[in-house]
Parts: sequence; C-alpha cells; structure tokens
Amino acid sequence: MGRISTAFDRLRSENRKAFVAYIMAGDPDLETSLEVMRGLPEAGVDIIELGVPFTDPMADGGTIQLAGQRALAGGQTLARTLDMVRRFRADDPDTPIVLMGYYNPIYNRGVETFLKDASEAGVDGLIVVDLPPEEDSELCLPALAAGLDFIRLTTPTTDDARLPTVMQNTSGFVYYVSITGITGAAEADPQAVAPDVERIQTASGLPVVVGFGVKTPQNAEAIASVADGVVVGSAIVAKIAEGKPVPEVLDFVSSLSDGAHRA
Repeated sequence: MGRISTAFDRLRSENRKAFVAYIMAGDPDLETSLEVMRGLPEAGVDIIELGVPFTDPMADGGTIQLAGQRALAGGQTLARTLDMVRRFRADDPDTPIVLMGYYNPIYNRGVETFLKDASEAGVDGLIVVDLPPEEDSELCLPALAAGLDFIRLTTPTTDDARLPTVMQNTSGFVYYVSITGITGAAEADPQAVAPDVERIQTASGLPVVVGFGVKTPQNAEAIASVADGVVVGSAIVAKIAEGKPVPEVLDFVSSLSDGAHRA
C-alpha cells in the first residue's frame, strides 16, 4: 500500500480522523516553507498538501493567490517544489505528501518526466484542479500507472448523475469542497456537509476529507466529526503571510490538528 492508504488505515485503527494541512511551496521563501513543512508532522498533520505556485490559480481565494505570487516572485518553480519534497523525505520517509496545483506547469515539464521525478522525490498523490475526468488520459491514468494517487475534488454541485464519472479513476481519498466558491471563503457548515460526505463515501468507497472554509480548531472538530478528515489551508497560509515565526505557525497548526483529532 502507498503512504496515503497506510495513513488512513492507521487512523481508522486509532479511531481518529485525518488532519490535512496545506502550505504553498516557496512562501514566503524556499527555506522558510521547508522549515514549516518539516514541522508539520510533529504538529499533528497526517497528510501534507503542498501547493505548487501558478500564475493563474482559478480555484484559489486571495490568501492562496498572494502566497503563490510571493513564491513565484522568490523564484519558486515546480522543480524547486520537487526538490523540497526530496529534502523533506531525507528526514521523514512516512508522512504522505500530495501536490496540489494546476496542469500547466506539469504539461510544461512533460507528463512522463514529471511523474518520474515526482515519484523519485517521494510524492504520493496529485490534486490537479483544472483537469476534469474527461481528460483522464492526459495525467490521471499515467499517474495511477506510476503509483501516484489521483485525488478528485467534489463540490455541493456534484450531483448523483455526475458523481460516478468524477469517481471512476479517483484514488487515495476524495476532497470534498464544502462551499460553492473559492478557498478561504465562508465558514463550512457541518450540518450541510454531512449528507454529501455520506453520499460520496458510498459512491467512492474512499475516505472523504473536507476542505474550504475551515479556519478554527472548533470548526475543524465539527467538520471532522462528519467526515474522514479535514483540510485547512488558507488559515495557515494567512499566519505565514502575517510574518509569524515558524514556531508560532506550527503552534496554530497544532491547535487545528488537536481539534480534528478530537472528533
């Protein structure tokens, strides 16, 4: 089994929910973001979601967009992001890492080259938000063949007619977007989320983690109580944007993971 499946098996055996933390690679600079990344597992993070900066991040709200701009201005590239993963893996062989981003940088590098480099670096899964299932032959199927999980986003507007198509080549887990909109928007509502999570669990047979609109330990606990896990991104990235010292950022992450693990 891969690291993602192993992590969810371990969490199930411990009767705990997954806490997934997102940071942008290279924000505010390469070394600081690597220092934060290295501290995430000890802060209670079960899966790391590492953003790949891109010039046209259509699914991201202002907080993540600005993080990407800072990273790009500092010279962050897909190659440097993969190098971050390699450096992280030198000390941590176990924590799953999912790259989240857009297809253009991967296409630019070449799918075959990217998948080879990502696998060798220690990447476990991909979330590519601008490739629909109709384009699975572009990246999804080659990624699965290379041993990388391909994780889909589902939303409140993914109805029963569309869901089987979205799920057909999904692996690892399903990322449920709790709100209609962009990252960092309104707070997620667990009562509204619960029925869709159950519907997607049934359709996919995979763990379902919920992201977008999760900002506080209390909200993380509430959302995790109705799902298999919770993702927090913008709230963590905002702390980095404020220039908080790394230990303070990681303390905040610990408070969120404590909330998720209480569920």
